[in-house]
Amino acid sequence: MFLQTIEEDEAAGPVAEIYEKQKVQLGFVMEAAKCFTARPDLLPIYTDFSDRIRAGFSLGLREWRLITLIAAKQIPSTYCSHVYGKQLIGDLGSKEAVLAVQSDFRNAGLSDKDVAMLAYAEKVARDAPGICQADIDAVRAAGFSDRQICDIALCAAFRCFVSRFFDAVGAGTEQAFIDDDESFRSAMTVGRSLA
Repeated sequence: MFLQTIEEDEAAGPVAEIYEKQKVQLGFVMEAAKCFTARPDLLPIYTDFSDRIRAGFSLGLREWRLITLIAAKQIPSTYCSHVYGKQLIGDLGSKEAVLAVQSDFRNAGLSDKDVAMLAYAEKVARDAPGICQADIDAVRAAGFSDRQICDIALCAAFRCFVSRFFDAVGAGTEQAFIDDDESFRSAMTVGRSLA
């Protein structure tokens, strides 16, 4: 981490509560949480905002992870690619399936609906000003409601914000998310090199 942040043994109040919740859930506190504590007042706000986006997300967890993986590649965010790539192994059934999606989701055996969702998410992350009515019409034609389209955009745009912040302050990928398979690890390393 490039900035001074609150360590676990120094945490108090809402920061300590958030740290403890992550330790119970994951066994450790993520750098993604710690990095916000250079401004300790922001960690509870960020956590609440993130939780609310996810709680109201009108698509499934698999879709959240797919959108995030594709957005992370565009940013490019090694941290988020590793975290969500690792999680997608269970969703997609194999590392090979995750690699196929990350490499070329249009030709990875996904449904037409998934491809339309990811094409829109990719454009949000890569060229949001270039999005036009035709892009929205294409996602609608694939069967997504306006609420779902909003959520796709929100998920991809949220990833752009947090991934860039993580990189800007030096948050590094935790060992738990770094795969032992060198080819998988290499493919997920889309931006900053692993330390």
